Parts: sequence; structure tokens; C-alpha cells
Amino acid sequence: MTRVAIIGNAGGGKSTMARRLAAARGLPYHALDLIQWRPGWQPVSQHEYDSRHDAIIAGERWILDGFGDLASVDRRIEAADTIVFVDHPLWVHLWWATKRQLRSLFAGRPDGPPGCPMWRKTWPLYRMIWSIHRALRPLLLEKIAAAADAGKSSHHLHSPRELAAFGRRYALAGQRIIP
Repeated sequence: MTRVAIIGNAGGGKSTMARRLAAARGLPYHALDLIQWRPGWQPVSQHEYDSRHDAIIAGERWILDGFGDLASVDRRIEAADTIVFVDHPLWVHLWWATKRQLRSLFAGRPDGPPGCPMWRKTWPLYRMIWSIHRALRPLLLEKIAAAADAGKSSHHLHSPRELAAFGRRYALAGQRIIP
């Protein structure tokens, strides 16, 4: 587990788990939100996004968390040795995203793109969650199944309980014990 792609819908706990896993495993952590947005929710150009994304996945060791576009998902899955698909029921993604949005009113979102207030993106976020769940989830399931068939380590996490168990198992397994 040295090149880890964590994919899934918004509000699923991907970033929290990815940061913990990266710390436990000593892997560089990268969030797609930070490479695809400029302040004020201005998207970077497709060329800049592809260059930044592809430079990360060309590395020997990384954890990359987020969605991006389907073409970059394909490249990420191809480059990864481990794919984690966070796929809670739709209501969990919506509820956790709502809690994150409410928290951002008071504390901002320290792990979000700089200069990008979360609250004004609430309705687009809900539409995106719905769209990903209904339209893109079946494609992701196919892509991840194909990666597993090709011998890649693949983890399909269906619930918050499975997400927590995965984090405990792999973060604990990766901790360095110094005598």
C-alpha cells in the first residue's frame, strides 16, 4: 500500500480517513480539492489540473483523495496499487456533507481550498452528491471491479462502520513501533 486512490462521493469521510492513513503509513497526502480550485471557487484550467494530478500519480508513494473528473479517476486507478471506494448509502453522504457545511459556518474548513467559503456551495454540493450517486456510481463500480480483477488491492466500503474498521486496520498496521 504505497499508491492509494481514495474515491467516493462527497461527505463520506474520505479526507479524514486519508489523512490518518497517510500519517500512519508515512505517505504523502494529496487532496484533489486543493489542486483543482483557486480562491473564490475558480477552477484551474484542465491543463493545470491534469499536470498537477499526473505529477502526483507519477510518484512512488502517495495517497490521493477526491473525485475530479472521470478521465483522471481512470488514470489514478491505473497508477494506484490500492483503491478505496467510499460508498455509503446516499443519505449518509448527504447528512455528513450537511454537518460539514454547518461546521464550516463557524470554523471554516481548514482542509478545504483556501479562499473558498463552503456555505455558498451547499446546493451545488447536494446536486453533485445526487448526480454522482445516481449516474457515476455504476461506472465507478465497474472500474474498481476491473482493477480488482487486474490484481490491484480494492476495498469497497459500504458504511461508516466499514470505513472506521478499514481505518483502524490499515492505520494500525502501518504504524511504526519504535522500541
